Amino acid sequence: MSTATSDTRNKRKTIIGFVTSRSGNKSVKVTIPYKTPHPLYHKVINRKTVVHVHDEKNETKVGDKVEIMETRPMSRLKRWRIVSVVHSAVIATAQAITETDVAATVPTKTTRAGAAPAAPAAKA
Repeated sequence: MSTATSDTRNKRKTIIGFVTSRSGNKSVKVTIPYKTPHPLYHKVINRKTVVHVHDEKNETKVGDKVEIMETRPMSRLKRWRIVSVVHSAVIATAQAITETDVAATVPTKTTRAGAAPAAPAAKA
């Protein structure tokens, strides 16, 4: 019976890709872009591979550049795991706005750009 050495464990594939979706607890989708020439016309074609990745610490977010490594099957689709976050994405926080804010900034048929919005008529 052979024994597993640390050399064979470290020869797993590692790839760098971008997190495109958080799909549940400890799971993300990573897109790996690559370019390949067209066989007849020799034009460079952009392609991508999407893999399901195990994120043990839930540390990644959409837009992060991550390094992933092959691993044993974690579930039906997950065969990769996060090794490290190469570059963290900068995401602006979303703020809710009200209808009055939108009405004040967007011109409509009754209001013109640069003119003050018309006051609503009082009920009699």
